[in-house]
Amino acid sequence: MLEAIDVHADGLKRAALAAGPAAPVHNCPKWTVHDLVTHIAFVHAFAVGLAVNRPAKPSPPSGWDDVLGWWDGQRLALREALAKAPEAPAFSPYPGFAVTVGDWTRRMAHETAIHRLDAESALEEGPGTRFSPAFANDGIDEFLTYLAPRLGKTGDVRITTPERTWTIGGPGAEVSGAADDVYRALWGRPHRASVTGDLAPLAAP
Repeated sequence: MLEAIDVHADGLKRAALAAGPAAPVHNCPKWTVHDLVTHIAFVHAFAVGLAVNRPAKPSPPSGWDDVLGWWDGQRLALREALAKAPEAPAFSPYPGFAVTVGDWTRRMAHETAIHRLDAESALEEGPGTRFSPAFANDGIDEFLTYLAPRLGKTGDVRITTPERTWTIGGPGAEVSGAADDVYRALWGRPHRASVTGDLAPLAAP
């Protein structure tokens, strides 16, 4: 997962530089690429404090070149903060839920991957990234069993990929397809998964 953070952050940055700061992010209509980069830089910086049990609210610089450079520094700090033993306790912003360094590593891997798709949506050719079944299935599992409960999101859903099945609650929404597409569907990104029923109760933040 540490490697995944680097891989997807690099991909996000390549797309951001190619699109330019003023380009609209089609996956997130209220954002420009500048907004997206500022967001992921903030998230990475915030996660540094959480991983070392010293939470603080970062203040990214406003200029395009400045925020790119600041993000590079925060990525290095994040890698160092997450290099501790995965089972080491970390700060939890979720009341009643313990969190480890490994949990934050996994969370940042998937946060960065999804926002890589957003950066690529600003390119004329659109997103070209396809996630491996192993990574996408892990992302589905992280969303359903880790993130959604901690955010207080509940719903009845059955999720099916060629490799795995998740059933939460009783009959309700059903999502099926390639793991990559189901992963995108849960995060509200363009996909080719089959969706029946209402996924709104589990909608990604």
